[in-house]
Amino acid sequence: MKSVWYASGLTALALGLLGVVLPLLPTVPFILLAAFCFAKCSPRMQAWLENHATFGPMIHDWREKGAISRPAKRLATVSIAIVFAISLALGVATWVLAIQAIALLCVLVFIWTRPSA
Repeated sequence: MKSVWYASGLTALALGLLGVVLPLLPTVPFILLAAFCFAKCSPRMQAWLENHATFGPMIHDWREKGAISRPAKRLATVSIAIVFAISLALGVATWVLAIQAIALLCVLVFIWTRPSA
């Protein structure tokens, strides 16, 4: 079972790292998932991720306070707006836009109701 957790952690970490350069792929949720997976199987990888200069603080803020930093909230909001604008520009069907708008609004409400780190 440890190998499944380890593989899941590496996959989540890879997706999180891709999210750093791809604006439509979220970084923070994948890094948090990687930390969770590594906690189940690899104390060494867990410690590395939690002590990482960039990713460590966001993991600590989430675990301790359920908090998301203001810059991360702003970046998520801009990314969501870009995704919706692309859908509009592509002429996606109205019913799909409505579903997308509701889903994205729910995500924004969740993000902005979390405490700020």
